[in-house]
Amino acid sequence: MNLVSQIIKEHINNIRLIFLMAKYNTKSKYQMHYLGAFWQFLLPIIQIGIYWFVFGIGIRGGAPVGEVPYFIWLLTGLVPWMFIGPTITQAANSVYAKISLVSKMKFPVSILPTITIVGNSINFIVMLIILQLLLLLNGLYPTDQLWQIAYYLVATGVFMFSVSLLFSTLSTIVRDFQNMIQSFIRMLFFLTPILWDPSRLPEHFHNILKLNPIYYLVVGYRKTFLGQGWFFQDLTYTFYFWSLTLFILFIGSMMHMKFRDKFIDYI
Repeated sequence: MNLVSQIIKEHINNIRLIFLMAKYNTKSKYQMHYLGAFWQFLLPIIQIGIYWFVFGIGIRGGAPVGEVPYFIWLLTGLVPWMFIGPTITQAANSVYAKISLVSKMKFPVSILPTITIVGNSINFIVMLIILQLLLLLNGLYPTDQLWQIAYYLVATGVFMFSVSLLFSTLSTIVRDFQNMIQSFIRMLFFLTPILWDPSRLPEHFHNILKLNPIYYLVVGYRKTFLGQGWFFQDLTYTFYFWSLTLFILFIGSMMHMKFRDKFIDYI
């Protein structure tokens, strides 16, 4: 746990630098585009429209999920995924992409994945607000369970920090791992109940798919916005999620501290 506390301390001491670099990266990413930062929202909207048309209209024929319109049901799972999936992929490559620069100075390398997460978080928060407005326009009003959005934001942050720390280390020392991550994330998209209703699956398949921690987060956001349950109503699954997340954090911290001084040798 000493390694974990060392990583956390490094983040606390450089919290201002994390936000400054996240802001700079976001601005520089779109500064040569005519629409600028608007692309952060336009691209997800286009993606949502495609999935809704193909799966909502084409395959499902517009049929609702329970009493919830499929488009709204889709959004409550797709919006969290559009933050989680791409951010993990980007953060996994963050150390390799910057190590040749930061190795020439005294720089806390462990914050590089976090900078990516923080930079993408701003867009995610805005998308969640838009999602809630769309729910209101469709007559789906918030319940008391909306308060647990804070819990799921924290859970998402800790999980992504843990995974990104591990993946960014592995993808730096073994470059093939970055391609594996991209394929793995693509596969998880279809194994997570974003486009399909998990209640239709046999229980044994359902339990296997729940081993995916992103399943916990996506379903959690959906339950929060649709008022379908509290996170503590399934303590066993919650315990599994946090146990796995903290285990990944420990392994990621251990590997990062072991290889960080040798990262430049893998470039």
